Amino acid sequence: MGCVHGKCCGEYPPSSDGDNKDQELGPYTGNGRPLDIVHVPSHNFRLEYSVLTQRGFYPEMPDKENQDSFCIKTHIQGNPNAHFFGVFDGHGQFGAQCSDFVKNRLVDILSSDPTLLDDPVRAYNSAFLATNSELHESEIDDTMSGTTAITVLVIGDTLCVANVGDSRAVIAGKEGNRILAEDLSCDQTPFRKDEYERVKLCGARVLSVDQVEGLKDPGIQSWGDEETEGGDPPRLWVQNGMYPGTAFTRSVGDSTAEKIGVVAIPEVSMIQLTPNHPFFVVASDGVFEFLSSQTVVDMVSSYADPRDACSAIAGESYKLWLENDNRTDDITTIVVHIKDLSHSGANATDGSIGGNTRTAALKAERVSPGISFTPGSEIYCSVRSDSSGLQSCQNVMSTEQTLANVVPSATLPRPCEFD
Repeated sequence: MGCVHGKCCGEYPPSSDGDNKDQELGPYTGNGRPLDIVHVPSHNFRLEYSVLTQRGFYPEMPDKENQDSFCIKTHIQGNPNAHFFGVFDGHGQFGAQCSDFVKNRLVDILSSDPTLLDDPVRAYNSAFLATNSELHESEIDDTMSGTTAITVLVIGDTLCVANVGDSRAVIAGKEGNRILAEDLSCDQTPFRKDEYERVKLCGARVLSVDQVEGLKDPGIQSWGDEETEGGDPPRLWVQNGMYPGTAFTRSVGDSTAEKIGVVAIPEVSMIQLTPNHPFFVVASDGVFEFLSSQTVVDMVSSYADPRDACSAIAGESYKLWLENDNRTDDITTIVVHIKDLSHSGANATDGSIGGNTRTAALKAERVSPGISFTPGSEIYCSVRSDSSGLQSCQNVMSTEQTLANVVPSATLPRPCEFD
């Protein structure tokens, strides 16, 4: 997602891997990456995974490059129990450069942080802010360009999920004979009341394109949800201009939008894996524009091989885009199967993965209001809001609370995509 003018369109485009090396890929099939396997010896299970990224179809810009990128890094800090999976959805004129820069720097900074395994929440917060500052200072023009980021760090039997923007991580959970989708991230857009209020306090005008162009009453601040208002979502604008028009409220880069509250502070959730978690998915919002989290989980459940699941998701997403629009977004999906995690393995401990990681990371943090607290959930979410180096408006909504069990509200609508 990106600026309001960033959507363009193409036909049977090539896909690209994380290094943006194109390979031929049609709209319904894809080779993606080979199946990879990594073991987690501390809890005696393995991860089988694959990734596929599909360049969008942009008829008016047939040579437009894939602005999505991904990063998969195993054995973080040389630790056999720590593995990183990330998807980065660039936007704006220099979106591809932004996503490529962030995918590399974020994981490098995390890998060099000695506190990562003991306090991944704090390490993630620091890494995102440092990466954001480095992007501002780099040769890349991020005035009206940037990237969202959805990342999953596996530490032993714990997933630590950090999200900036509106891409998504989803985990599958077995309940009897059913496999249900549970979002591990909560899309950050003006559809969310807490994010809407935060950016308004930072000086943003929040209006749809029709409203800002005078076609609809700007005083009616009701946009429904993505299902009903997906074609004209609420966006962020400066007070006296028709820019930047971002439909998300957090990103890395976007230095202009940063002045009206678009921050690089991640929301971080943690979940302890059990044998009832067969797989998780990390994907750009090009997947979720027309596919629900449950539909994606149902599709992955239909395939024994993550490679086939990635191809099916890309093909179905691509098809639905063309049925509903004259173009498609870039589409990137990582599917990770969790194999042979037993109840005994889930209870194992190993000081080499950072000791009491879950306890350390779930200590009291700053938490943004507007996210529901649901006792009994396995998901723990916090928003790090210490805003060192950021403008004061960027943490005006933060408040001190003791971290409880926190999950994204089931009633929060998925935001609209914005390339």
